[in-house]
Amino acid sequence: MSKSTRRTRRAFARIGSGTSLCLRYRLPREVSRLPGAPPVSREATRRLKILDYARTHSVAATCRHFDIARSTYYRWAKRYDPQHLSFLENRSSAPRRRRRPTWTAAQAEAVRQARERFPRWGKDKPAIVLKREGMVLSVSMIGRILATLKRRGLLVEPLAARLRPRSRHARPYAIRKPQEHPVTQPGDLVQLDTMHLTPLPGVERRHFSAVDVVSRWSVTGVRATATAGTARDFLAELDARLPFPLRAIQVDGGSEFMAEFEAACQERAIALFVLPPRSPKLNGHVERANRTHRTEFWELYDGNLDLPPLREALRAWEDQYNHHRPHQALDYRTPAEFLAALGQPHL
Repeated sequence: MSKSTRRTRRAFARIGSGTSLCLRYRLPREVSRLPGAPPVSREATRRLKILDYARTHSVAATCRHFDIARSTYYRWAKRYDPQHLSFLENRSSAPRRRRRPTWTAAQAEAVRQARERFPRWGKDKPAIVLKREGMVLSVSMIGRILATLKRRGLLVEPLAARLRPRSRHARPYAIRKPQEHPVTQPGDLVQLDTMHLTPLPGVERRHFSAVDVVSRWSVTGVRATATAGTARDFLAELDARLPFPLRAIQVDGGSEFMAEFEAACQERAIALFVLPPRSPKLNGHVERANRTHRTEFWELYDGNLDLPPLREALRAWEDQYNHHRPHQALDYRTPAEFLAALGQPHL
């Protein structure tokens, strides 16, 4: 008997005495390794973990543990097959029956030619042009034909030409507000803005608003037009009616805050900060004050719209805004009470 046979007999004789028998090396070479499991995605592995968890827990506990709906669990359990784990993979949501083209090659060619003649037209105008030529196509069909032609590369749209932006007015004095600019005391930064109002048909008024960022003190004015000259005049009123020194103003890029207004700020040694384009949120204090002026004064005012009586009524509203109206941002104090608490003199 061969040596390997004697070794095998001795191994069989020792079974049960603390030794183990391994027949892996006696199996044929073709079956020495079992086939590996088919690869599954991470999502399928998670679903398999959920189903395995449900073997020792209730369906309700499983759904609560993994934060899924019961209908989702039952759908996965119905699809589960231990021999085909790929059934737990995500299935395609594409429709089984797809819409097939109902147009002819001649109609597609006519739409392509019409689009090449008028590349900036949409899908409505080609329908009218083709109808004049005796080809009746719905607007939706023309849209589908155009989409198909673009997808197949049979229709190439012209690139949109980039127009050079309009040159902005030169600002010799105004700059962007630096981040290190201190805003801690009244007068450090006053936000200025205008409102275009039409109280009656054919009657236009320009409302000027200025709000101090720290104390919320507001100065208002009204003009027939909003120009650099009227803004310069309002700057003089603002500087005279503020109860504290005016050191910096922040405005948007409106034309009324250029030219003469900018020169007046430079003459008075008032720093002028201009906002970036399309960023009114950076002037949020005066924008919020504009809403208050609109809802609490302009929408309730029914007096004379001539400038002298209108200015007198607006001055009375300004006094009420600064001395009587509580402000939530100031802990329901008035701007005058806030300045008094700081020990600042006020009007």
